[in-house]
Amino acid sequence: MYALAGAMFSAFALLSVRDRSNPRRWGNGAFWGLLAVSFLFGSRIGDTANGVLVVALIVLGGTGALGRGSTERRSAEERAQRAARRGNALLVPALLIPLLAVIGTFTLGRIEVGGVPLADPNNVTLIALAVGILVALLVALWQAKAPPQAALEEGRRLADMIGWALMLPQLLAALGAVFALAGVGGAVGHVATTWLPLGHPFAAVLVYCLGMALFTMVMGNAFAAFPVMTAAIGVPLIVQRFGGDPAIMGAIGMLSGFCGTLVTPMAANFNIVPAVLLELPDRNAVIKVQIPTAIGLLACNIVLMYVLVFRF
Repeated sequence: MYALAGAMFSAFALLSVRDRSNPRRWGNGAFWGLLAVSFLFGSRIGDTANGVLVVALIVLGGTGALGRGSTERRSAEERAQRAARRGNALLVPALLIPLLAVIGTFTLGRIEVGGVPLADPNNVTLIALAVGILVALLVALWQAKAPPQAALEEGRRLADMIGWALMLPQLLAALGAVFALAGVGGAVGHVATTWLPLGHPFAAVLVYCLGMALFTMVMGNAFAAFPVMTAAIGVPLIVQRFGGDPAIMGAIGMLSGFCGTLVTPMAANFNIVPAVLLELPDRNAVIKVQIPTAIGLLACNIVLMYVLVFRF
């Protein structure tokens, strides 16, 4: 998977350098090229080199070294006509990815070749996801009667439009791990248990779900909030003190965090970038539309966790 991602970003770098319509093509090429190095050789070049690489990425993104070239290969009318001809069949590649990921999760780890599992059971979901993406790519190319290079061109075009924000999920997930190692979860747990009445299971569930949403709003990603709130409230209170099911707690807890994702500009790749790509006059238009959904979904998550986490 890392090799596939590295090869993709390498292609983005080369295509970016060749795009003479982009006045900052060398900045784009350097950015995607460094990201390719991270995926292809990150486990071999050591911590210091990886740190320098990340700083270089931040400098390129933060100094405005990235730009965009001519983005559209076809007119809006032509694209609309092509889409109308295919209709809902356009959704088939997108739907294949989660479908094959679920099927692969339950099957690939059980298939053995010569006594060895076909896929590492510890990473079977990620492997199934990668397989689903590759199959969906082939189906999309077949549907569009397009050459393989078209996928790289369109992928590079979209990556250039999103820019450095494409890396936010990866960076924020890493930030959560750093916070956990720094003991932030323990500190938050100490404050919560000292100042909040958490002697009842519902109170622990309420604080955990609200905390997941609030920390996600601050950090921009539920993956970053999860290790902090789980170490602070989830494991010591919901699981250990009140005997809750950790799998149910984790699943609903993550969904509670995603409620925070819906309403924060920190989740720029989800909320700000779409507004820019759609050329909406209000940068926060996506967030404003999602607020009622976030509130309703968070309330449902709190009730669901309280009803289910202590019953299994």
